[in-house]
Amino acid sequence: MTINEIQDEVIEEFSCVDDWMDKYQMLIDLGSEQEPLADEYKTEQNLIDGCQSRVWLQCDKQADGTLAFSAESDALIVKGIIALLIRVINNQQAKDILDADLYFIEEIGLKDHLSPTRSNGLLAMVKRIKAYALAYSI
Repeated sequence: MTINEIQDEVIEEFSCVDDWMDKYQMLIDLGSEQEPLADEYKTEQNLIDGCQSRVWLQCDKQADGTLAFSAESDALIVKGIIALLIRVINNQQAKDILDADLYFIEEIGLKDHLSPTRSNGLLAMVKRIKAYALAYSI
């Protein structure tokens, strides 16, 4: 699936729920379903600056040229947010990630329903994802 197809799928799933408490629960569930990040990747280098909670993001280039992301956070909702981001961009080509307009963030209302510090953290996560994509596209 393309990044936009996955984003559209996410938008559809979140549009089925009206109440933001239920949407937060969806995020928490997403984070709970995510595989834990191996301890060897919980390093200062993988720690994302700008997040109120601790978020580690690991990226590896696979044999087919796609990027595989894994992450961990010590906060439930943030873990769900990074899990959602990974769902959209995981196993995609670096160029496609760089070119992607991550419009699902606005469409599902995520940006409007996060505290300013969590919004800054979300931007920092997206920035780190794009930085990995740039590094692997060279």
